[in-house]
Amino acid sequence: MRKISMFTAVLCCTIGQAASSSSARAATLTASGPSALALAAVVASHWSLLDGFDKRAMLGLFAGKRLFITRVNKITVAADSVVCNMSNVDITARSCELIFKSYKLNLTGRDANEVYGTLAIAGAMSGGAAGSIIESVTNLECTIDPVQIKQKSGGGATCTFKAGQ
Repeated sequence: MRKISMFTAVLCCTIGQAASSSSARAATLTASGPSALALAAVVASHWSLLDGFDKRAMLGLFAGKRLFITRVNKITVAADSVVCNMSNVDITARSCELIFKSYKLNLTGRDANEVYGTLAIAGAMSGGAAGSIIESVTNLECTIDPVQIKQKSGGGATCTFKAGQ
């Protein structure tokens, strides 16, 4: 009788863990503060639709520099999907595909590693099959508020995304 209840408990825990894992993958996640600023800045550096003024502002904020021109408007950085692959067999292989509304960009090497690592810090979940590790998000949208960041209160950067799609 005790073996049956132990088996039942293990089975229930396994089913519950699988259900929560799959629902977490479909959930919308939010990153804020330094991880959101980093994610927005890394994606912005590859997004050609962001005008030069906003791109320079993003890079300056991420580098910890003060903005010389006071900004009152928020900066939005968005990507339809970001999928990064890294091999744990061929440890030199790493790539990311960034899909924006009007174009697709493939990154390799150091640039891909930067995007991959920043996704991980922002809370994207890893997945993959034998020999590969995958970080992927869809519907990425980051809002950066330079005025709030200038106050140095820890706020002003928020990103939302769906992980593991």
